[in-house]
Amino acid sequence: MDTAIRAERLRKCYDKLCAVDDISFDVKTGSTCALLGANGAGKTTTLAMLLGLLTPTSGTITVMGVNMLQHRYDALPRMNYSSPYVDLPQRLSVRQNLKVYGRLYAVKHLKQRIAELTEQMELARFIDRPYRNMSSGQKTRVALAKALLNKPEVLLLDEPTASLDPDTADRIRSKLQDYQKQTGATILLASHNMPEVERLCDDVLIMRTGKIVDRGTPQQLITQYGRANLEEVFLDVARHRRREDHHA
Repeated sequence: MDTAIRAERLRKCYDKLCAVDDISFDVKTGSTCALLGANGAGKTTTLAMLLGLLTPTSGTITVMGVNMLQHRYDALPRMNYSSPYVDLPQRLSVRQNLKVYGRLYAVKHLKQRIAELTEQMELARFIDRPYRNMSSGQKTRVALAKALLNKPEVLLLDEPTASLDPDTADRIRSKLQDYQKQTGATILLASHNMPEVERLCDDVLIMRTGKIVDRGTPQQLITQYGRANLEEVFLDVARHRRREDHHA
C-alpha cells in the first residue's frame, strides 16, 4: 500500500469545543511525517484517535488498510506508540516492564529482543532498576524501547526526545532513522523540536486550534514562508502570520 495512515473528515468534540476539527490527511508508507502545533493544537488528540484510544466524534481512520473504528485489533499488533508523558508501571524494573509489554504483543524470542533494545537504547546501566527511580531522560529511552519491541510497521511518537540531553537525543534520532531504513516503517511524530523535524521528516502537517493550516516538506515550508528555518515558520503559524506577509 502506498498510504499507511489516512484520516478523513476527522473531528473530536467535547460539548461545544472541538479539539480536532474536520481534518483530513494521509501519510505515505515508509515515510516520516511530523505533526506540529502549539500546545492545545490537537496533536495528541489526533494521535490518540489514530491508536483507537479516543473515539472520533465523526470521520474515518484507516491504518495499513484497516478501518480503525471497526477493526482496530487487526492493526494494533503491527503498531506502537511512545510518549514521555505516559508512565509505565512504576514498581516494575525496566526489564520487567519490557517483558510484560513484550508478552502483550506476543513478541517472539522476547529475551533476545530485549537484549537488542537494551544495547541499542543504552539501557544496560539501569535495566534492573525500578522504573520509578529513573530520571525523565532515562524514562524517555525506556518508552522508546517499549515502542520498538514488536518491530512496528507504524510508529506513533509524541515528543520522542523530550527530556534528553543533546548527545542522547542525537543518538536516538539516529536509531530511529536506522530502524526505518531496516524495516520500512512509517513514523508519525508530534514534536516541538524543529531541528529534529528538519532532520527526520519527509512531510510536515501544521495544526492550529484543531485544524491543519499548512502542509509540505520542511524545505518547502521554509521557502514558502521566506524563513531561515522551520522554527521561524512554526512561530509565524502560531502567531497567525501568513506566507504572503513575507512576500508583500
